[in-house]
Amino acid sequence: MMNKTELYQSVEEKASVLTELSDKIWSYAELSMLEYKSTAAYLEVLRAEGFTVQENLCGIPTAFSGSYGSGRPIIGILGEYDALSGLSQEAGAVEHKPLTEGGCGQGCGHNLLGAASLGAAIAIKEAIQAGKLQGTVVFYGCPGEEGCAGKTFMARDGMFRELDAAITWHPGDVNEVATGSNAASIQVEYTFSGIAAHAAGNPWTGRSALDAAELMNMGVQFLREHMQPKESVHYSFADAGGLSPNVVQPTAKLIYMVRGETVQKAKALLRRVDNIAKGAALMTDTTVTSRQIDGTASTVSNHVLEEVLYQNLCAAPLPEYTEDEIRFAKQLRATFDTSKLPGHRTDEDLGVRAFVAEKTQNGTLPLNRFVMPYAPSCTFSPGSTDVGDVSWLTPTAQFNAVTCPSGTPGHSWQIVTVGKSSIAYKGLTLAAKVLAGACADLMENPTLLAKAREEFTLATAEGYDCPIGKDVTPTAG
Repeated sequence: MMNKTELYQSVEEKASVLTELSDKIWSYAELSMLEYKSTAAYLEVLRAEGFTVQENLCGIPTAFSGSYGSGRPIIGILGEYDALSGLSQEAGAVEHKPLTEGGCGQGCGHNLLGAASLGAAIAIKEAIQAGKLQGTVVFYGCPGEEGCAGKTFMARDGMFRELDAAITWHPGDVNEVATGSNAASIQVEYTFSGIAAHAAGNPWTGRSALDAAELMNMGVQFLREHMQPKESVHYSFADAGGLSPNVVQPTAKLIYMVRGETVQKAKALLRRVDNIAKGAALMTDTTVTSRQIDGTASTVSNHVLEEVLYQNLCAAPLPEYTEDEIRFAKQLRATFDTSKLPGHRTDEDLGVRAFVAEKTQNGTLPLNRFVMPYAPSCTFSPGSTDVGDVSWLTPTAQFNAVTCPSGTPGHSWQIVTVGKSSIAYKGLTLAAKVLAGACADLMENPTLLAKAREEFTLATAEGYDCPIGKDVTPTAG
């Protein structure tokens, strides 16, 4: 069996390369499908490490892969690198301090996510090169997770089907294997068109697109009573028609995100939202067009792979934190509500809550240094992820590793500020070791892969229902 210590050592030896890469991605802070500098940085490392590179995957300029080895098994490791708008933040500051007002920032830790996944792929590459493992490892550069669901576009075109398994991770405030399912989602842009007119002089000749948009929103509010418990709808104004109140607004644009337990249920709910949009246009004598932006499928949990990740999460040495790191974490925690238990869990599992309370001394420890117990479940998360689309094409599993203080809110400036810290680097290194260890187990034990495939086949018997149409193209930004 592969000596995991050797894999860990490989990760440690590449630590400076990985943290330097992570810092570059943090500083670029590029939005979905615009990650050109980030892509170039990854490709440079992949080529330097001897990977076979494929660019422009599925016609997406910022999607790529790097593979090493030959034959089966083929294990995919997923990486992300896109940022979020409005979250520019100075690294290491314990107050909200944008580097660029209104600029972008790595508010979900994707700079760490991609770098750690690549670190694991490099460690496996070195093991294959040394003759200690057999098979193929593929690092996937997956763009646009935040605003475009890049993996969905890749999955629609058949990417990932050839894999025997796919694994990934996500930065967070607790070390934990993800289990259960996520909601499917569909994001659509609605554009209303009317006729401009002077709002006082001759409003009767105008047709207000803004009125139509507001009526659509009102109609959806009434729809909420009649949606199923695991369904939700969210919206934003992309264009309110202009700033002049004395004009009958001729244009208005809304973006809606519709979520359901499955793709089929999300599509059914979307049809009702579509009808409301048409009704709003009829009421205002305007016209409406729609354009799908993206979508994600529900997640298919694979307990066999989750157990492999859990065993490796327990086996890898957890980080030790210095007094300076603990002090920084405490200062950062003071900037947000820490009244809830670390991990901001919303379930009612008192056993889990008691475990977290005990391990963190009732929330007084600012950095979680333990592994949450793993229990296979059919729990449902109302959020969505394009990892779900991968999970319909190959057995897939993921975990979370600590890269920020306990209780840190997601998509926040606090995540950005900690993203270039030694706390984050330690989480990056841990994640790379866990992924590498899990990949080695799967390459060495065909029985594990066979069991994972059996579970996957049963769970996906109905087949992959892609949430985006064939004519939908990725939207940048």
